[in-house]
Amino acid sequence: MVAVAILAAGRGTRMKSDLPKVLHSLGGRSLIERIILTALEIEPKRQLAIVGYQGEKVKAALQHIPDLEFVEQTEQLGTGHAVQQLLPHLEGFQGDLLVLNGDVPLLRSQTLKHLIETHQQHHNAVTLLTAHVPNPQGYGRVFCDGQNLIKQIVEDRDCNAAQKQNHRINAGIYCFNWPQLAKVLPQLQANNNQKEYYLTDACNLMQPVMAVDVEDYEEILGINDRKQLATAYEILQERVKDKWMAAGVTIIDPKSVTIDDTVLLEPDTIIEPQTHLRGQTVIKSGSRIGPGSSIENSHIGENVTILYSVISDSAVQSGSRIGPYAHLRGHVEVGNGCRIGNFVELKNTALGDRSNVAHLSYLGDTTAGERVNIGAGTITANYDGVNKHQTKIGDRTKTGSNSVLVAPITLGSDVTVAAGSTVTEDVPDDSLVIARARQVVKPGWQLKTSQDTE
Repeated sequence: MVAVAILAAGRGTRMKSDLPKVLHSLGGRSLIERIILTALEIEPKRQLAIVGYQGEKVKAALQHIPDLEFVEQTEQLGTGHAVQQLLPHLEGFQGDLLVLNGDVPLLRSQTLKHLIETHQQHHNAVTLLTAHVPNPQGYGRVFCDGQNLIKQIVEDRDCNAAQKQNHRINAGIYCFNWPQLAKVLPQLQANNNQKEYYLTDACNLMQPVMAVDVEDYEEILGINDRKQLATAYEILQERVKDKWMAAGVTIIDPKSVTIDDTVLLEPDTIIEPQTHLRGQTVIKSGSRIGPGSSIENSHIGENVTILYSVISDSAVQSGSRIGPYAHLRGHVEVGNGCRIGNFVELKNTALGDRSNVAHLSYLGDTTAGERVNIGAGTITANYDGVNKHQTKIGDRTKTGSNSVLVAPITLGSDVTVAAGSTVTEDVPDDSLVIARARQVVKPGWQLKTSQDTE
């Protein structure tokens, strides 16, 4: 039986931000949300977040996570002080406590499972995640015997010159036997340069204490400033892209592509350079995305091509072609075998199968049927300055170039709109509508200039 506590009370002054550090985004999720979701994979009995600085904002950001408990740390007096706040909340709990940091977002669930299994198999009082890192500056050093039993943990700021030569560092990830930890927590003292209560001091009061080295030290990298945030993003991106390429996705230039780890890709998808995939996006097999495209929270069907275009909160069905330079936003639904071409914007619009909006058009708040053809320069005038209005277009209807459909309006099936028309009234099925001024030609007419007047 395992409870998880996540330390998330600090401000993170080096981030130079009014936003709590744990709420900064990494690949579409906050730092703390990443570690919470990782911890959920070990199926803990309870999960508690220890919050302090702007705690209400942290709580609001995590309210969608079920069964997450919050513990207040009104003063930030160190990691030991933070865990002391758990004493009334875990009274009577007889299991193990896994302590994680809300600013260490790259941990894998397999690492946590291995830590817990080692802890329980050896009946340890404490099992500490450690790592051998190239540059240990800023991390506490861990000193072990030949059986990985820990003899001493010294914080970086308290290390002497010889101790700083040790590259085995404390990752700040602990698995405690909670009943034993609860006994020693009240004994912690702030006898250090920072006048803080260290959780490592609790380890010195418990036996046995064992170290478990993480295989990939990048998992335990913490985020303290914007540069470290960018480094973590690079690591996350490499993981994500390696996974998809191993699964049969072609990424032509991985260094120029970014993919959130919430995105789902099917085999035989091709991702061209300078393409960015965000949020809850799904791309089906055989589709070719990019170059130069951005897709967010959208569903892309099979064998779709998207070229130099932006799509958000929308769906494109199989066999459709998008772009170049198209923009689909605000819940657009494009049917099978459609063409959305150059400099077309669709907003809150449903387009039926085998319909075309080839170039230079805007459709907003529109429902169009199958085999509709929207001529160049057609727009729906959907906003009257106060409210948005709907346009409905029937099957096989065609609009000529530079047509304006003034909503609310309904065009029936098999309607043809003459080029240059401004249509303000409904049009029945099987009709031609011409809504433009009659051309007038005046032979021999010239504009008089000021010189002619003189």
